[in-house]
Amino acid sequence: MIPRSNLALLALATVARSSQPGAPAPVAAPMRDLEWGQINFIHTTDLHGWLGGHLQEAQYSADWGDYISFTDHMRQKADEKGVDLLVIDTGDRIEGNGLYDSSTPKGKYSYDIFGEQTIDALCTGNHELYQEASVDREHNTTVPRFKHSYIASNLDYIEPETGNQIPQAQRYTKFTTKKLNYTVVALGFLFDFDRNANNSVVTPVAEAMKQEWFQTAIREKPDLFLVLGHVGLRMKEFEEIFKVIRDQNWYTPIAFFGGHAHVRDTRKFDDQAFAIASGRYFETIGWMSIDGIKKKNGKEVSAEATATFKRRYIDNNLFGLHYHTGLNESTFPTEHGRNVSAMVTSARKALNLDESFGCAPQDLWMSRAQYPSNNSIFSWLETQVLPDSIVNEERKNVSRLAIVNTGAIRFDIFQGAFTRDSTYLISPFVSRFNYVADVPYAVAAKVIELLNSGGPVFPRGGPMDTRYLTIPEQVAPSTFLEDVWHSKAAAAEHKFPSFMGEDVQQIPLSGKPSTNGEDPKLVGGYTTRDDLGDDGDDTVHSPITFYEVPNCIQAKINFPPAPPPPAASADPEKVDLVFIDYVQPWIITALKFSGGDYGTDDVKVYSNSTLTDIIAGWVKGHWGKDC
Repeated sequence: MIPRSNLALLALATVARSSQPGAPAPVAAPMRDLEWGQINFIHTTDLHGWLGGHLQEAQYSADWGDYISFTDHMRQKADEKGVDLLVIDTGDRIEGNGLYDSSTPKGKYSYDIFGEQTIDALCTGNHELYQEASVDREHNTTVPRFKHSYIASNLDYIEPETGNQIPQAQRYTKFTTKKLNYTVVALGFLFDFDRNANNSVVTPVAEAMKQEWFQTAIREKPDLFLVLGHVGLRMKEFEEIFKVIRDQNWYTPIAFFGGHAHVRDTRKFDDQAFAIASGRYFETIGWMSIDGIKKKNGKEVSAEATATFKRRYIDNNLFGLHYHTGLNESTFPTEHGRNVSAMVTSARKALNLDESFGCAPQDLWMSRAQYPSNNSIFSWLETQVLPDSIVNEERKNVSRLAIVNTGAIRFDIFQGAFTRDSTYLISPFVSRFNYVADVPYAVAAKVIELLNSGGPVFPRGGPMDTRYLTIPEQVAPSTFLEDVWHSKAAAAEHKFPSFMGEDVQQIPLSGKPSTNGEDPKLVGGYTTRDDLGDDGDDTVHSPITFYEVPNCIQAKINFPPAPPPPAASADPEKVDLVFIDYVQPWIITALKFSGGDYGTDDVKVYSNSTLTDIIAGWVKGHWGKDC
């Protein structure tokens, strides 16, 4: 039973309409209050273009205009309380939504919409760096717009005119907070990313910390270190940064804000250093508060000084935003917020994002259904989409294996209208398909097992770590365990490697309510456990089962028909090994290990269609438009 002492249940009558046309109204649920401190933070990360909110999910249906209204009201509340409030973003703002990906140039509307928010500190994610064009747009649009708050501690830009390598933005910043005059030194890192475009340079974190500017920064003696990072909280980079700062500053509080792993999480480094990660896709607005900070006044802080850290993970919907601000449908929207919501609506209309390509007959899940199964989006791709779509007319009669990494899929498919926007939500990337021709089947057949097992061929922690092929949630998970598997027997059937442990620290969302004894009906959603406990989610949810997925899937296409038993299978002698181009380095290595003497010179273009194109084409041809 849910303890009522620390929860508030809002009446259904107070549920507000969502700002975007067609978005569902949020559902009433038991709520936990935000806990304020002397300095407070509101955090977003891994937005991936979802500035219009979730138009098929009630609990995440607030848009960027609503968020602007929310932060404006929270700044006012902070002023009234006489405390400080900072707004943070930690990167991966692009790729993953039609609002960004479907325009020409990409981000034609979304950069302006994002730029309407006032952000006190932000950094870069890896997705800003995959393509030269997005690197240029980040440097020439976002950096100047947030000139005084953008931090790039280990990222450089290559000027196209001169070829000079310059810092993407300031390496660190030192400032004084508005109300309590705390001195803050802020840093902004990216994990040790090595697949960036040629007009950018990412310096490994360990190297960057040896540079003179960093050594100066950690000797500034601030009241608080603020470390932004597009880094999973359980990745090595934050550990490295913590150790170096703490060796120089024994008792100074350190607040880390991470991302990249697409999870809600809080990590404790020591009693004076905590980190928060605030989910993905504008589902979550993170909240951290710190109390008990002692001003140094130029002196070293004493060992007796003890700061306390609190956190909340806010479901991004108007029901909760109204609750936390104490406002309602008529008093919550600010003029600025309404204008930005109108910008989102106008952009979506201009991009025709609601155009229906077909009607999905059922939900297809990334990780809320077992793989393989009829409800798995990966099984759907493997058995229906890829066999029908991976065709090169000049080699259509050749048997082929088609490999796609699961990380190429970024979201679920919901029963109902599958729109132009849906294609980008599912797979926003520009990767195309390459192949190696006429590979002996005995060699090619071993590749998928190597990609899914890793092992000595792809050592963990190295540049070819196969975790980089799977969905972000499995790359750098929390160590917390929760019994969320459908059954232990089902979990044991998974043969691919477990990067999330036997259980996971967090459960994905759902739209279906359930009843829990005498308690009110709970909407399924995030039930997070972290280093501070299991009460971090602002909304109390019912739990949902989560299933592990492999690193890659494989479709057999145009294989000879299987002979009747007891005859042996009629496998082809040779196949074309077709793969999405992102996985090429792993493919070449796996082929060599399997006995194939192949290199990059043997790789050719199989199709110039992206996975986004392929999915859209299949839906148009197979799912009727009438829902």
